[in-house]
Amino acid sequence: MTLAEKALRPRTAALLLAAASLATIAGAWTYEWLGYLPCELCHKERIPYYAAIGLAPALAFAAGQRPQAAKWGLVLLALLFAAGALLSVYHSGVELKIFEGPSDCSGAVSQPGNIGDFLEALNKVKVVRCDQPSLWVLGLTLANWNIAISAGLAALAGLAARRA
Repeated sequence: MTLAEKALRPRTAALLLAAASLATIAGAWTYEWLGYLPCELCHKERIPYYAAIGLAPALAFAAGQRPQAAKWGLVLLALLFAAGALLSVYHSGVELKIFEGPSDCSGAVSQPGNIGDFLEALNKVKVVRCDQPSLWVLGLTLANWNIAISAGLAALAGLAARRA
C-alpha cells in the first residue's frame, strides 16, 4: 500500500486534517503574537480549521466503529474547507482591489453624539483592513496561502470520504 493510499484511509485522513488544522491555527496565532493582526475575513477563514480541530479526532475514533458517521463527517469537513478556500479567493480579490471588501473591514466608525466621544472612540478602535495585506510570505499573502491549504485539506477530506 502506497503512502497516498494510507493517507486516504478515513482514520489517517482525519488525523492528518486535525494535525494540519492545528498547525495552521498555531501559525496564525504566532503571526498575531508577532504583531500581524488579522482582519475580519481572516477570522472567518479560520472557522474550518477550528471545526476540524474539534471534529477530526472524533472522526478518527469513529472510523473503526461507525464508518458511515466518519464518512459524513469527512464530507462535512470537505465542504467547510472548500467554502474556506472560496472565501480566501474572495479575500485575495479584495486585497487586489478586484472586489469590494465587507464594511467591517473598511475602517468606518459609528459616530457618537459629540466630537469628544468621537475622538475617544477613534483612539480605541483598531480596524485591520481586509484590502491591505499585512504580511507576505514567499511572495503570497496569507489569504493566498489559505487558498492552497484549504483546497488541499478539502481534497484530502473529500477523497477520504469517498474511500470510506
